[in-house]
Amino acid sequence: MPTHHERRQVAFTPEQLFDMVADIERYPEFLPWCVGARIDSRQGDVVVADLMIGFKLVRETFTSRIVLERPDKIHVTYVNGPLRNLRNHWVFEPAPGGAVIDFFVDFEFHSRILRALIGVVFHEAIRRMVGAFEARARVLYGAGGAPLAANSLGRREV
Repeated sequence: MPTHHERRQVAFTPEQLFDMVADIERYPEFLPWCVGARIDSRQGDVVVADLMIGFKLVRETFTSRIVLERPDKIHVTYVNGPLRNLRNHWVFEPAPGGAVIDFFVDFEFHSRILRALIGVVFHEAIRRMVGAFEARARVLYGAGGAPLAANSLGRREV
């Protein structure tokens, strides 16, 4: 099962990043392949949400449980859908001039066909998704929020 872990320094505050990532219903506006998002329930800092992902002829909806630890952590776990499992976290650490994003995702589809399809493009797809969040932050918080040193803190892909 593919995993991706990345640390990136950006010129946005942890609070700005947290608010942007926690705004799940806005994902279809900027996130590649996300064609729908719906909050099923919200109880305090725990959100259950459905995301519909579409690419060419493939459309899948999955449900995840999101734990929001304001202002610096978001944890995502799998509830239901076409995946065998999903683990994802965002950690936003204060840094000079902005924040360091620590991003991790690990998931696996039930379907062998979908596993084969995503295996070919997984790392490029994740890079595009992380880049989409960064571009969204520039739209929301201003062009002055360009990356300070993209990938300078290291990236590990497995």
